[in-house]
Amino acid sequence: MQHRLARRGFLGAAAALGAAALTGPLAAGTAQAAAPGGRWPTGIPLPLGFQPEGIAIGHSPYAYFGSLGNGAVHRASLATGEGRIVHQGLGDGHSTVGLKIDRAERRLFLSGGWSREIRVVDARSGALLRNFTGLGADTTMVNDVVLTPGAAWFTDSFQPQLYRLDLDRTGEPGREVTTVPLGGDWTQGADFTANGIERTPDGRALLVVNVFRDGGTLLRVDPRTGTARAVDLGDLRIPHGDGLLLLGRDLYVVQQAINQIDVVRLDATGSRGTAIARITDPERFRVPTTAAAWGDRIYLPNARFGLDPDPTTVAYDAVSVPRV
Repeated sequence: MQHRLARRGFLGAAAALGAAALTGPLAAGTAQAAAPGGRWPTGIPLPLGFQPEGIAIGHSPYAYFGSLGNGAVHRASLATGEGRIVHQGLGDGHSTVGLKIDRAERRLFLSGGWSREIRVVDARSGALLRNFTGLGADTTMVNDVVLTPGAAWFTDSFQPQLYRLDLDRTGEPGREVTTVPLGGDWTQGADFTANGIERTPDGRALLVVNVFRDGGTLLRVDPRTGTARAVDLGDLRIPHGDGLLLLGRDLYVVQQAINQIDVVRLDATGSRGTAIARITDPERFRVPTTAAAWGDRIYLPNARFGLDPDPTTVAYDAVSVPRV
């Protein structure tokens, strides 16, 4: 497991290190994350050995973090940093990678990684409500998730396909998961390929990170057909693109292994984007994987991929930075 996590965290490192520095407007917009301010903490401690990857924040000031170790979910107050385990997970081999909370803050949707599972958990009691197993192929990794009004969508990092779990008008999930093959401009690498997923600003399509195609890029996917079209990001490449966060038309792309967030301003359809800023924090970023927002701040879990000989003994944390 740890070998595969390390490979995931640093896939394409040689290409990224050899790439030329970006210039022009993006370089001008590059900024060090602001120093901590205000009364709320800008760092959140997580349980010893927790191995965080995903984060979700709803309408209330609480963050939910998923564990790569045993699939547990930790809930923390953004006001105090204090938290507790609200879902115990299913144990070793049943990771929680990406996760999202629904609008009613009743359900958490969990990506099960290499367990090939999609789980739905009661956000209040932590009870397991649904568990869809045996998805994809033997090499499948159910990675990230985004919620739309009619479905929860999940990426598969090793197969050219998405998974759709239909939701009714109350947000109740259906009984089956549908596989949607990816076509069009989608290019599947021999190894890890798809990562983060979001909606376009107009809500009509999905955005998926492809770390393989053209040195790392973004694909716009028609949810009805699975047809993918490359998003024009100019000179920006995202070989370490992980989690995505859309705020209005601004897309935050977390590039985990190189400890930075690239901010792209998209057109309404999500077909074209312009890099407008880059957020870094060398003192506090320790391979952040994905992002969620509350107020004027962005929160990120530090996954620390490849930094520790024994991840089960590490004191993990999450950090926040100002939004652009």
